[in-house]
Amino acid sequence: MTRDLHDRADVLELVESFYLRAFADPLIGPIFTDVAKMDLEHHLPIMCDFWQTVLFRAGLYRRNALQLHLVLNARHPLGQQHFDRWLSLWVENVDERFAGEKAELAKTQARRIAGSIQRRLSGRSGSEFETLRTRDALLEGSLE
Repeated sequence: MTRDLHDRADVLELVESFYLRAFADPLIGPIFTDVAKMDLEHHLPIMCDFWQTVLFRAGLYRRNALQLHLVLNARHPLGQQHFDRWLSLWVENVDERFAGEKAELAKTQARRIAGSIQRRLSGRSGSEFETLRTRDALLEGSLE
């Protein structure tokens, strides 16, 4: 029986198992290992801070995740297929290890984060509501 995420030890288990899977993936693995040259031992505590902040509002992550992805994208363009693969690996990993409110939040937030970063890398707003228009804008459009 799986359990929900409760603390940093759970976050470490989730993040470490995810990155081991992502590093081995034929599509996104080379981005981590060859392009970003990610040192997993150095990166794990940072990502644990990130996900502990996302899931438990711990306030531990104070970096700019978007800026890191902008630099990476300049070296190796990140496309829809990369974000889709990252997200599918994340969701599979969560589902294999955890179940509950925080596990669902981990998947929801991953979808939001991936979508936001992907939109920002393509020069758009990070908001998933960017296509919504105000009532005034809709009325102006009907007058044209």
